[in-house]
Amino acid sequence: MCEIYSGTEAELFELKSRSVRLDGVVTSVRLEAIFWQLLEQIADEAELSLAGFLTQIYHEVLQREGKVGNFTSLLRVACTTHLNQGKRLVLHQGTIEQTAGKSFAHNTV
Repeated sequence: MCEIYSGTEAELFELKSRSVRLDGVVTSVRLEAIFWQLLEQIADEAELSLAGFLTQIYHEVLQREGKVGNFTSLLRVACTTHLNQGKRLVLHQGTIEQTAGKSFAHNTV
């Protein structure tokens, strides 16, 4: 059996809730611990606080899409993009393809 996941520390996928202020409104975001760790790393690389980085992502999506759907899922995808060295993943007829793009950490204002 492939043991890629069997040795994973349980703490990494333990769900953690954090209160986040977006546009003056406090909301709760629940993510696995590893995603919080990655988001903090991305924010550090962008020279932003975690709250500043989350607010930036929120505003970028709001400006582009006119609404923010599932913010928690968006954050997971942001982490995946970061781990994929900034290359965005695109679903295309049941397969995942990479497109060129910059890492979130390099898209600072």
